[in-house]
Amino acid sequence: MRLELDISEEEGATDSQIFRRLLLEWFDRHKRDLPWRRDRDPYRVWLSEIMLQQTRVNAVTDHYQEFLRRFPTVEKLAAARESAVLAAWSGLGYYRRARMLHATAKKIVKEHAGTFPGSAEALRALPGIGRYTAAAVASIAFDQSVAVVDGNVERVLQRVQGKNLSGEALWRAAEELLSRRRPGDFNQAMMELGATLCLPRQPQCLLCPVSHLCATRGALRNPEKGIRQTKREIHYAFARRGGSIFLVQRSKTATLMPGMWEFPEIALASGTPVAWFTLRHSITVTDYVVRVVRNPAPKGLTGRWVRRSRIATLPLTGLARKILRAADII
Repeated sequence: MRLELDISEEEGATDSQIFRRLLLEWFDRHKRDLPWRRDRDPYRVWLSEIMLQQTRVNAVTDHYQEFLRRFPTVEKLAAARESAVLAAWSGLGYYRRARMLHATAKKIVKEHAGTFPGSAEALRALPGIGRYTAAAVASIAFDQSVAVVDGNVERVLQRVQGKNLSGEALWRAAEELLSRRRPGDFNQAMMELGATLCLPRQPQCLLCPVSHLCATRGALRNPEKGIRQTKREIHYAFARRGGSIFLVQRSKTATLMPGMWEFPEIALASGTPVAWFTLRHSITVTDYVVRVVRNPAPKGLTGRWVRRSRIATLPLTGLARKILRAADII
């Protein structure tokens, strides 16, 4: 790594050594107080890493604490019904993660007596644990000297080195820079730097503890591929009978969110009441305008009248949860 230095008091230290020291000192002072950082329990570290995949930190915090309240140990999670796990996961999206989480918990209890494997290689043999997650859990929970690469780390490494790195070159660069003395903290510090200061569009270089070691100071930009967003309008019936709401369940064989509960989708026809309220919802590359209509339960649909007090126990789609919140039901 070729970097410009102007630190006379650290004569003899390599660029990488100075980078590690400054980054870890910054992390010790400024790291966010996140609930999964309060101990190094591998179950909690693993749970947080799965929840944080494709999800923002501020969306995960409350879900993480509620999930732990329901399933405080890997044994409790393994013994739970899948529907209960999906209900606790509801609102985080990408429900395959919850199913794989449940499958992994069962495997850890059955084949490892409830003890997490302590190496990244062994962790990768478990369902739903890829290279990044295995490295994160192994380094944070077990202090194994193995680097992580996520989107934040990728951006930091590319800017520091002034290169558009990818693939194995990224992982090699991360391994070379890794602190062998504090691998878990260093990995978290790299991710924290990318999440809070080394931002994609407006990097806070003046606040960065290692900006003088950075080849680009935020100037390097990744080639961006334009993703065309599809727009679509959909309509749902909101039927209420006393203290119960009518919901339908997606097919167990559906490719998207199988077995989850939602409001019945309807086609607007002449005579349909005006929408009670409208909201927006996005899934991957589709932006939805969602119109919710107060309507009797559509005929011919197999559904269930669910008491208001029981709704939160069902595995709801993210959109159903959003509608229920907008209607002040949950």
